[in-house]
Formats: sequence, structure tokens, C-alpha cells
Amino acid sequence: MKISGRNKLEATVKDITKGAVMAKVVMDYKGTELVAAITVDSVEDLKLAVGDKVTALIKATEMMIIK
Repeated sequence: MKISGRNKLEATVKDITKGAVMAKVVMDYKGTELVAAITVDSVEDLKLAVGDKVTALIKATEMMIIK
């Protein structure tokens, strides 16, 4: 499979909080917490569980810098 996103981070799932439609997936990337909001259907389709090794693919249209 080819993907246009280039920011791929190997992470570990730390926590999954499911709502009615959306789920919050918290991942650890080298000690930094990443959070993704995905559908509950996607969590179930991927069979995501705490401790799973995953790839966080980041494709954003905007990046902000704060100093």
C-alpha cells in the first residue's frame, strides 16, 4: 500500500476511551504522548488494544509554532 503521508511515527497504544461514535486513542512515542480521535468503528476494525504497536500517520494542512 502506498500513502502520501510522510510523517509516520512508531508508537504504543497507552489508552483507549470509547464514546458513542468517536474514540480517543492515546499513544506513546519515545516518551511523548500522541492523541488521535478516530471512530469507534475504526478502533474495532483495527482490533486496537492497550499495548499494541501502531504507526501514527500524521498528515496536516497546518502547523503552528509557539515560542
